[in-house]
Amino acid sequence: MASRIYNSTARQTRYRKNINNPENSVEAIKHDIIEELFCSQAKFPEVATKHDFYMALAYAVRHRLLHRWIQTAHTYFKEESRTVVYLSAEYLLGPLLGNNLLNMGIYDQAREAVDQLGLSLDELLEQEEEPGLGNGGLGRLAACFMDSLATLEIPTIGYGIRYEYGIFDQEIHNGWQVEVTDKWLHDGNPWEIPRPEIQYCVNFGGHSETYTDEKGNQRVRWIPRNMIMGTPYDTPILGYAVKTANMLRLWKADARESLNLQAFNVGDYYRAVEEKVSSENISRILYPNDQTVVGRELRLQQEYFFVSCSLQDMIRIHLQREKTLDKFHEKYTCQLNDTHPAISIAELMRLLMDVHGMAWDKAWHITTNTFAYTNHTLLPEALEKWPLSVFQNLLPRHTEIIYEINSRFLEQARTRFPGDDGKISRLSLIEEGWGKQVRMANLACVGSMKINGVAELHSKLLKQTILKDFHDLWPEKFNNKTNGVTPRRFMVLANPSLSKLISSTIGDEWIINTTELGKLAKMAFDRNLQNSWQRAKQDNKNRLSEFIKKITGIIVNEESIFDIQVKRIHEYKRQHMNVLHVITMYNRIKQFPNKDYVPRTFIFGGKAAPGYYMAKLIIKLINSVAEVINKDRQVNDLMKVVFLPDFNVKNAQRIYPAADLSEQISTAGMEASGTGNMKFSMNGALTIGTLDGANVEIREEVGSDNFFLFGLTTEEVLKRKLEGYRPSEICNNNPELSAIMDQISCGMFSEGDGNLFRPLTRELMDFDRYMLFADYVSYLECQDRVSRTYQDMAQWAGMSILNVARIGKFSSDRAIKEYCQDIWHVKPTKVDLPIN
Repeated sequence: MASRIYNSTARQTRYRKNINNPENSVEAIKHDIIEELFCSQAKFPEVATKHDFYMALAYAVRHRLLHRWIQTAHTYFKEESRTVVYLSAEYLLGPLLGNNLLNMGIYDQAREAVDQLGLSLDELLEQEEEPGLGNGGLGRLAACFMDSLATLEIPTIGYGIRYEYGIFDQEIHNGWQVEVTDKWLHDGNPWEIPRPEIQYCVNFGGHSETYTDEKGNQRVRWIPRNMIMGTPYDTPILGYAVKTANMLRLWKADARESLNLQAFNVGDYYRAVEEKVSSENISRILYPNDQTVVGRELRLQQEYFFVSCSLQDMIRIHLQREKTLDKFHEKYTCQLNDTHPAISIAELMRLLMDVHGMAWDKAWHITTNTFAYTNHTLLPEALEKWPLSVFQNLLPRHTEIIYEINSRFLEQARTRFPGDDGKISRLSLIEEGWGKQVRMANLACVGSMKINGVAELHSKLLKQTILKDFHDLWPEKFNNKTNGVTPRRFMVLANPSLSKLISSTIGDEWIINTTELGKLAKMAFDRNLQNSWQRAKQDNKNRLSEFIKKITGIIVNEESIFDIQVKRIHEYKRQHMNVLHVITMYNRIKQFPNKDYVPRTFIFGGKAAPGYYMAKLIIKLINSVAEVINKDRQVNDLMKVVFLPDFNVKNAQRIYPAADLSEQISTAGMEASGTGNMKFSMNGALTIGTLDGANVEIREEVGSDNFFLFGLTTEEVLKRKLEGYRPSEICNNNPELSAIMDQISCGMFSEGDGNLFRPLTRELMDFDRYMLFADYVSYLECQDRVSRTYQDMAQWAGMSILNVARIGKFSSDRAIKEYCQDIWHVKPTKVDLPIN
């Protein structure tokens, strides 16, 4: 498999030939844009808007893409290819036009065609609404994996939900996060293909009953309380330098009847559309607030809805060629992206037994050889559980199936661990005690053939902590698959100046074989390369500076260190520790203004969950500190603080290439992997970080001399907590830290309001669960090393080059190859377009 996938020279040659295809000439693309402007937008050029031209270009690209997509589907059908199914509640795809132009090999021709029409490709790319179908790393990983699966020619279907409103758009009002509805579908989506002819019924509520079928067998059927329909919308996902375009199928919830005509005719207009509204709510919004019972029910409905539709669809496709489902697990290998799709284990059992008449043992054999489970968290509170009352009310038949799975499983576990009632209780799929709960991670472990973590440290800790009992039972199930990110989007597309420099230096095969980047290492301290490298970085910093000014009005020093932390806002990610360093630097400059300081621009970005008050307070703190510092002329030549609102994939593509320093400062033992750390390193940023998540492996790869390490290890964190951690003592014994806490508490950063940040300061002084104070001194010392190193620009440039040269392991292509070899046992299927 590897030899064909990574015959990169041959593939790059085919890629270049595709560029010279007459269909892809500048004239052909220009003609198609005008044609699509007429056919799809019903406009002539003189009155067309930039968005009209964006849509016309997108449809011109889609026309070429559909040839590949249809041929891919036809090839898989003929070859009866074993297929990877990726089940994920999130897909944070990012804008698709630029990515499709790149992967198709027509980016430069499209730019020229658009230029000849008197337009700017960059301006057209800005017109695209980003599909906000994910919350962060989980959804972006799924998107990277879909890119790599297509690039590696692996037959794949991705299934998820077509949320009408994705993750909220973030605005900052008076320093606070304000959530605004993400209307990503408002102006149309040229990339999706509706499939109204394919619909599946999804049941909720009611009860089950036993009956005897025509063969005299005892069977169970579900009598639901209500039913909704699932309609698929397909998005082709094109691989780079190949003809493969895999399918991402997202489900929209619809009512069986959109209008109750009887109710309408008697004037009861609300009841006339009640079924439509309640049904469509299921795919209305990404992650409804689950602080209420109604919110929890809707979240569970979402998860069951998309896996039921997906499994019914898989069965339909399988039965197009097969007469039975006996080889279902040979046709499909299905990856659960965290616990959100774990209910699919019980649902496949239901479909095989209740709908297709299969006996339990046979159905269980197929099920447990179909699924594999990826865990993404070390936080016990993040392991999904559902109150049994809610679960039973919505999914009565699945409750019965889960109890039966549990009964059979615990019988096996008791044989293995006789007399160990504590272990049996922890292994159980049902959490007993007051308010019983269904443990979805336990269901995923029991029903899957393989269980993997997403970084070596994470996988090790899984086996030692939250999944220890399952590892004791089935050590052979566990393995590690360190995450990766696609270099196509996050290097070639996001950072063309650096990518062109790399390709002119070592050739362009690295785009599909990132181990080729290693060739840069021997040139890391070549002055000519360093000068060109620094110019590319400065160009990116200049562009980001212009964007910062446009969005926030803040003018930053483009020659300063761009010190960046962009990721989901969470206490364990410790954005507030970064703020402590910001205030420390501010205080030092104020106290010792004549010392030699290295200028810094501190850039933050990220969204807080709407119901997570402490995370929102951290955003407010960042903005409040920024307001004080940015208005202080005494320090403005030396430091600025920026919070860039609405961090998403499009903005990430601006930010990663401009970073000098990547802040990866989570408490050791808390982050599963992280992927932002990889994207920063791929773009030449140096990392300051703890030994947490994938930081450990990044440091191993790039070398300890090229990584700014600080902080406690996982073992040291645990030891300090067991010994009795007293954060107030640490604070009181450190004059700088104590002064900062006093400044925050007395209202220096809140216009005299000493109560505003009290929840944050009280948590730090009394508990400090994420050990900010314990790591504070080490963090400051490490930041001082950063400043000293940056003063030697040749040394910094060499370290930056070495980071890129040695980051090849963290391509999602490598991760997918490992999944294919160790878990899925899937081989590539080559797709060729017919010659016209």
